[in-house]
Amino acid sequence: MQKSNPVIEEAFNKEREIKIVRFNQLNTLAKKGQIVFAGSSLAEQFPINEMLVSLGREITVYNRGIGGDTTLDLIRNMDTCIFCLEPRKLFINIGSNDIGNAGYQEDTLLLNYKLILTQIKNRLPGTQVYLLSYYPVNPNADSDMTEEDKAQMFSTRTNRNIASANKRVELLAKELSYEYLNVSAPLLDGNGTLNKEYTVEGVHLWPSAYQKVLEILLPYLE
Repeated sequence: MQKSNPVIEEAFNKEREIKIVRFNQLNTLAKKGQIVFAGSSLAEQFPINEMLVSLGREITVYNRGIGGDTTLDLIRNMDTCIFCLEPRKLFINIGSNDIGNAGYQEDTLLLNYKLILTQIKNRLPGTQVYLLSYYPVNPNADSDMTEEDKAQMFSTRTNRNIASANKRVELLAKELSYEYLNVSAPLLDGNGTLNKEYTVEGVHLWPSAYQKVLEILLPYLE
């Protein structure tokens, strides 16, 4: 989300620092060569381990998503969130906050994303990488946000911008011989927006939405 308020930005940065310290400590306990999820809050809030347990699937997944992160944030913290774990499979969902930030430029998003993937290609050549599509949004979903906050939230975070970015991320995946996964389709309503039943406030997802996403991801999690 947009973080133009200095107080909010400071809180995000402090929380990010805490998560990085926590992840660094957890990484010393983690097994290398497992599955890793990296990205922003849309990755962080994916309750994938609980869902896999409910399905009786014994798959180890380390979730290194950080709420509020942009592509630049991930670039700064790739050692902690990706490289230290040396994953055999990596699922990335990063960039939605870039789209939602004031002054958003699609070219900048793609340049940063390509830098992320190029570093992975160079340092983890054997890792299978999957780029998840950006989820749709619904500015008309019920929420406790003020009209001003809602206008800010969805000023550039539009389904049009998301669809355009998804097309270019798909091309980027092909360019680097990675796989692009369209996980958005089952979340759409009849109007091509995020189904109100699946979203907290028009952007973030309820577990019921992640269940739909997991159905698509399961074949790639083996």
